[in-house]
Amino acid sequence: MHKFISFIFIISLLTACSSSEEVGPTATEAKSPNITSTSESTQLPVPINTSTPQSSPSPATYGPDEFPQGFNPLTGQRVADASLLDIPALLISISHFPPVARPQAGFSFAPFVYEFFITEGATRHLTVFHGESPEPEIPLHGECEIRKEPIPQTDLILGNRVWHDEDQNGLQDPDEGGIGGICINLYDADNNQIQQTTTDSNGYYAFNVQTGQYTVEFEKPSWLEFTQKNVWNEKEDSDADPATGRTEVVDVTSSLLFWDAGLVPSSNITPTPDPSIKFPAAQVGPVRSGRLVYRHIGNFYQNSCLIYASADPDVLSQIPGCATVPHTDAGGGAMLALTRMQEIARQISGNFRKFNYTGNLFSEEAPEGGTPAVELREFWANLNQSKWTYDAASEAWWRYVDESDPDKAGIFQPAVDRLNNRQLMFENIVLVFAEHIVVEPTIVDINLQAGEVGKAYLFRDGQVYNIRWSTRAGDYEQETGLSRPMHFVNMDGTPAALKPGHTWVIIFTTQSYLEDLSAGIWRARFIAPEGAK
Repeated sequence: MHKFISFIFIISLLTACSSSEEVGPTATEAKSPNITSTSESTQLPVPINTSTPQSSPSPATYGPDEFPQGFNPLTGQRVADASLLDIPALLISISHFPPVARPQAGFSFAPFVYEFFITEGATRHLTVFHGESPEPEIPLHGECEIRKEPIPQTDLILGNRVWHDEDQNGLQDPDEGGIGGICINLYDADNNQIQQTTTDSNGYYAFNVQTGQYTVEFEKPSWLEFTQKNVWNEKEDSDADPATGRTEVVDVTSSLLFWDAGLVPSSNITPTPDPSIKFPAAQVGPVRSGRLVYRHIGNFYQNSCLIYASADPDVLSQIPGCATVPHTDAGGGAMLALTRMQEIARQISGNFRKFNYTGNLFSEEAPEGGTPAVELREFWANLNQSKWTYDAASEAWWRYVDESDPDKAGIFQPAVDRLNNRQLMFENIVLVFAEHIVVEPTIVDINLQAGEVGKAYLFRDGQVYNIRWSTRAGDYEQETGLSRPMHFVNMDGTPAALKPGHTWVIIFTTQSYLEDLSAGIWRARFIAPEGAK
């Protein structure tokens, strides 16, 4: 019990000490104009408690050219601090090799991550930070085991999330994390307990059910209390009765993923510190050297700041960059302190430069025409494999990586973020096929410059869609002469709908391929370009 109580103490103590020093710039410091938020504001109402269930909002669509005020055009989601949208993107080169680099720190805070080939069977990531501040955390968790396996969808899905309502307003705010290890019980219409599950490290849960009436019960630890119930719509408020931990009776005729519970520390408990618990280091990385493709991806994000650990002299002369870190092999690369990341953000935001990161469409409703996909396996090389498994509870893809051990090739371990030890999950996986140009056996460029288009596949909502990627100019680019991020279109040229959330882009050669192994399991097989080491 004391272990769980100490989590509250450490979080409150260290958040108070570090948030003003290590998170992004304040509203007064973020002065760069932002032209991405052009439609009217969508401010939340003052919560009013009510005993009746709230309305369920219709699926929302945002973009591709206009987003509500306070929404990130790279995620289609509301942000906690709108002033961060006024700061140009920070693009950080994060290593995957050597294996000691894993788990990396910061991926879960990145709206976009680009993964690509760097020769010798190895891959690297260019990680885009915009609108969200990486922040170390020791997440709260309950007294049950944290769920570590994705939930498949076999029937109708009932569930969603348990979260830490830090400001106790009854709403799921963008910066409030989930609580893992909360036991959840499901009762039928006769009040018989028929299923039990627990929340994962991000706070998600779900039950597969038939049509019928059910009640969900959340078991809270004694040191937590339920937040107020039904303060707004069903998607963003808490549904647990503070006295019983139960929801209203749920009439299930279709999948329902908005039955949530918010928890807050109990005022009756006095937390005590646990000196054995260490707070994660306030760093992002490990950061490694620059690559030629960075000049193209950097151009996607106007006035962005590329950060890497030096580069080959032939590469360094061709790629932009506004900051570097020491080049080291220890630990897979050097770590970038969040205090320095904050200072870099201050410097670039002080230049009053305009940028526009719109261009992609985001829709909460899954498009028609998809093919079932429950797993995507990435095969780059025998000692470089990873996979994504779809979790119906979070409606996102969980990432797994291998150990790059000859004796354990293809044996996957959950990928987590070093900053918070939460399972890495992304709402969209996009597999892109582009021409690779071998400059030298260890130097490869990728043809992603402006004016290009190519084959791609979008994985979202347990489906895969045949789409195209494009860097061709639209009206905005033609009128301003400025570029915007790579965007995705359907085969008929209309915008392809990403799911609101984070996107992981896998960049393959044109010789590579995607194959349907069976029963919704897909494998992306990378073919190295001729001449590469």
